[in-house]
Amino acid sequence: MNVRRRQKSLEARKAEHAEITDPSLVLAAALRYLEARPRSTSEVRRRLLIRGYRADLVDGCLERLLDLGVLDDEAFARTWVESRDRARPRGERALRSELRGKGIDRQVVDEILETRSTEQPAADAEAARRVLERHARALDRIADPRERRNRAYALLARNGFDPETAANAARER
Repeated sequence: MNVRRRQKSLEARKAEHAEITDPSLVLAAALRYLEARPRSTSEVRRRLLIRGYRADLVDGCLERLLDLGVLDDEAFARTWVESRDRARPRGERALRSELRGKGIDRQVVDEILETRSTEQPAADAEAARRVLERHARALDRIADPRERRNRAYALLARNGFDPETAANAARER
């Protein structure tokens, strides 16, 4: 019963949003969405359209946010990669996939990751080492060294590291 009520409520709100003609209300909704964390332009567009706001108002809102500098996909991508490197290291393939999922242009992603590899040549190797450190206790429980290396390699592959980086890090472990 609660699910039906919530569904009707969502549909009612969506219908209300479709009738809005004041761009400041769409802008306010976008800013509320951006309060939690930085977002890409594509994420904000998707969110506003899903909520039922008119496409012309959404486009105007996004233009305004871009003009004000609130939305900047390049800065967002750079921040995302830096955050991942600090908190939850991922390989370059995983970072590319995540940024594509966020709607970041391929050229911007290439530029950011190239800058990362130029400024920090061993960024992927260091990230792989940190992933293995995080899972060291589980890996240490595996008695057979070959099986331990295989599990470490698989863990790194799942986290988006290229085969060479994964193999080197697993061997060093």
